[in-house]
Amino acid sequence: MGGSDRSVVISGGGTGIGRAIAARFAGQGDKVTILGRRADVLRAAAQEIEGAHPVQVVAVDLSVPEEIEQSLRELPERVDVLVNNAGRRGTPVRAGGLKEAAERWRRDFDNNVLPTVLLTEALLPRLTRPGGRVVTLGSLAALRGNGAYGAMKAALLAWNHTLAQQLGPHGATANVVVPGFVAGTEFFGALADREELARRRAQTLVGEVGKPDDIAAAVAFLASPEARYITGEFLNCNGGAMLGR
Repeated sequence: MGGSDRSVVISGGGTGIGRAIAARFAGQGDKVTILGRRADVLRAAAQEIEGAHPVQVVAVDLSVPEEIEQSLRELPERVDVLVNNAGRRGTPVRAGGLKEAAERWRRDFDNNVLPTVLLTEALLPRLTRPGGRVVTLGSLAALRGNGAYGAMKAALLAWNHTLAQQLGPHGATANVVVPGFVAGTEFFGALADREELARRRAQTLVGEVGKPDDIAAAVAFLASPEARYITGEFLNCNGGAMLGR
């Protein structure tokens, strides 16, 4: 599925879901570039991912506009697929006043909204038209609610509607994949003891927790030519932990 030898850019591509997505595209023969803050983690992932082309690495803090602008010289001149995966767990709620609340919300905004919006804005002039694909990783927190983090992920759903409207007339699409609990990731690492895994498994209809490869498969489909008529949507990929509506 999907054309080979495309240019694919993946943020947060060094670990977990992002790494699985990178491996999926590289395995299809696409030219993959992975972005993230930690150059050593990116390099290790690039060395382990096998494909027809070497995986390119660009270390950048995607919440900082100046760093993104500087990184553009290292990024592909043509982008066929952009996968916005970078993000961090929400900031824990601790006792405090309005100042602490404002800091927590700003930090979650910087970690989970700005990286997606800024990278997309920077690469839109390079996105293939027609045929370009933007796929963003969302979260069940956007649909169920989870404080500031859930609000930030919900903001990306609304933002994606606007992006889809912008790209549609040019034959390009924008969609969001909404994972549930995914084992084997840094994001959920601290929660993945046996008791928590059993609880999460019971929340699904299929009796299994997700794996990074499950999410990578959903991303690959939305990025494929076969998905050309799907845009402005969010695709639940969580084993039925959240039913569509």
